[in-house]
Amino acid sequence: MLPDFSEPIVNISVAIGRDATFTCHVRHLGGYRVGWLKADTKAIQAIHEHVITHNPRVTVSHADQNTWNLHIKSVTEEDRGGYMCQLNTDPMKSQIGYLDVVIPPDFIAEDTSSDVIVPEGSSVKLTCRAKGYPGPVVTWRREDGNEIALKDATGAKQLVTSYRGEVLKLTKISRSEMGSYLCIASNGVPPSVSKRISLSIHFHPVIQVPNQLVGAPLATDVTIECQVEASPKSINYWVKDTGEMIVSSPKYHVHDVIKSLYETKMSMTVRSFQKEDVGSYRCIAKNSLGEVDSSIRLYEIPGPNRKIYSPKLHLNDTGKELMAGKHNTKPKVNFPLDDEELQYGSAEDLDDTLDLPGGTGSTHHQHQHGHHHHYPPSVNGAGQAYKPVGSGSAGTGSVRNPYDHPNAVHGLAGSAG
Repeated sequence: MLPDFSEPIVNISVAIGRDATFTCHVRHLGGYRVGWLKADTKAIQAIHEHVITHNPRVTVSHADQNTWNLHIKSVTEEDRGGYMCQLNTDPMKSQIGYLDVVIPPDFIAEDTSSDVIVPEGSSVKLTCRAKGYPGPVVTWRREDGNEIALKDATGAKQLVTSYRGEVLKLTKISRSEMGSYLCIASNGVPPSVSKRISLSIHFHPVIQVPNQLVGAPLATDVTIECQVEASPKSINYWVKDTGEMIVSSPKYHVHDVIKSLYETKMSMTVRSFQKEDVGSYRCIAKNSLGEVDSSIRLYEIPGPNRKIYSPKLHLNDTGKELMAGKHNTKPKVNFPLDDEELQYGSAEDLDDTLDLPGGTGSTHHQHQHGHHHHYPPSVNGAGQAYKPVGSGSAGTGSVRNPYDHPNAVHGLAGSAG
C-alpha cells in the first residue's frame, strides 16, 4: 500500500523573531521517505532525517513513522511563504503549509513629528508614520481626553474623540487645543505602540478680574483675585498704587494656583484690613510676548456692629385714621436713630424725599453690613477699575441719600429736576 497524508498541514502565523514548526502527518510510510521544500524557490530543506539547506535555523524531527516536523527558529521576513511536505512515491505526493511572518507596528522616526510650538491662530500638521506587517493603522487622540477639533476648508468645525490617519491637520488653532496628542499604531500584532507629541500654543497674556471693586470691614482679612491666561507661562506679581511690589509677609499672602497649561489664578490676601490699606492694587502678568495688568480697588465698609431695634407702631393721626377705616393712608413705623442716621439722616427721611414730586420713588437701595461687597467688573475688558459716578442735580439741587456712607460706592441720589 502506498503512503498517504492523514491530515493537511496547518498554516502558521508567527511574529518575527519567534519559532515556527510545521507537522506533516503520514500513514503507511513503509520504506518511502519524507522531504521538505520551500514551495516558491523549490529549495530542498531536508530529506527524511537529514537537513539539506545551509540555513542553520532549520532542523527536522519525527516522533514516529507517522509524524514528521520541520522547525524554523527565529523566523525572519525572508522565511515567509509556503513549505511543502513531499513523499517520494510515483507519482510524487505533496501538500503545502504556509508561514506568515507578522511584524508588530513601529514608528519611522524620521517621518514622525516631535514636539511643536506654534502661535495661536496658525495651522499645524502632526505626523506619525508607522511600519509593520500587516500595515498598521494610526489613530490620534488627546491625552487629556478632550475632543479634537477638525475644521474643513469652509471653517466648519467637527469635534471628535479620535481621528484615524497618519497626518492630523489642525487649522486656526486656539489655546484650548494646547496639550499632548497621542498617535497609536496597531495592526493586530501585539504590542501596539504610541507616541506622545506636545503641542504648545503661544499667545499674549490676558487678565480677567472677577471683581474690580471689593469692600471689607476693618480688621478682617480680604482676598482679591485675577485670572491669567498666558503661554509661555507668565511671571505674575502684585503692586500697590504706589508702585511697590507686594510679596508674601505677615501682612500679605500672595498665592498662584495653576488651573491648566495656560491658566493661572492669582490671589492676594490683605490680613487685618486697615484704613491705610484702602486703595488700588494691580495684578501684572508678563511673558516673552507681552505684558498686561489690571486694577482692583479695596474700600472699607462698616463692620457688623450696628444695633438692631424692634419697630414700634405709634397710634398717631395716621393710626387713628386706619382704625377709623381710612385705608388710603399708610402707617408710619418709627425706629430709634443710630449713630450713622444721626449723622446722615434716617431711612424714613429718604422715603419722604422719594415721595416728593420729582423724586425717584421707584429706586430701591440696599446696603449690607458685615459682608464683603463684590461688584462685577466693567465691560471694557482692559482691567480698568470700576469708578462710581457721583450724580449731581439736573435741577435746583441734590438730595443726600441717608444710606450714602462715606465708604459706599453709591454717590448722591440726584433729583430729576
